[in-house]
Amino acid sequence: MAVALALALGAIIGILLGLLGGGGSILAVPALVFGLGLSLEEAIPISLLVIGVASLIGAIPKIRQHQINWRMAGVFAACGIPATFAGSAVGRLLPQSVVMIGFAAVMVVAGIRMLMDRGDTGTACAVGDSGIDWRRCAPRSIPAAAAVGFLTGLFGVGGGFLIIPALVLMLGLQMPVAIGTSLVIIVANSAAGLISHLSGASIDWAITAAFAGTAIAGSLIASHFGTRVDTDRLQRWFAYLVFVVAAYVLVDTIFLR
Repeated sequence: MAVALALALGAIIGILLGLLGGGGSILAVPALVFGLGLSLEEAIPISLLVIGVASLIGAIPKIRQHQINWRMAGVFAACGIPATFAGSAVGRLLPQSVVMIGFAAVMVVAGIRMLMDRGDTGTACAVGDSGIDWRRCAPRSIPAAAAVGFLTGLFGVGGGFLIIPALVLMLGLQMPVAIGTSLVIIVANSAAGLISHLSGASIDWAITAAFAGTAIAGSLIASHFGTRVDTDRLQRWFAYLVFVVAAYVLVDTIFLR
């Protein structure tokens, strides 16, 4: 029964990932905790596995199209990976209820970002069409990278809803390059988070394989047909769903546990 439910939930998360990009992964941990009854320690590694593999698959066409700023990805990964291990360590010290309340807050921020997304591009750090003024923008990119890495380790989220605004609005990357660069950063941070969580977690590999397998398959299928869907409207409705799930997480954590 648990494996069948994992197959169904994984497919739903995968379809959202394929249609919306990284933002769909924000529901992976709640689906595993409240849908399958896993502990947070079991849910986070599974979420990171799904996010990492799905992002890797999504990054492949971006690599072929040369839509990745490798220097920026390197800066974010170099600062984010140590922060990911720090976030994992902090998460092990906190009660699950505290982490879940924090996760609900992150979900609200993610939902707001989805509703505010206008595709604007900043120019504060840009030099010409493709260059970046590193002396001016390192103080912006390093804290942003560390914050995203910390959230990845603590909550098991990819952080695309924070990475892309940082790359576009703060650092002036064009949206297609920002998306490709974000995917590479998510792969690096997710791999670090997965390694840091595997050491202390007891994982049900049957549920992991079922959830991750259908999530990845659903992501591939949905991304293939995604051009036929009104993604702007879908993103709005998904943001409302994220708010509802965040409210449920808060009520369940504070009043029902």
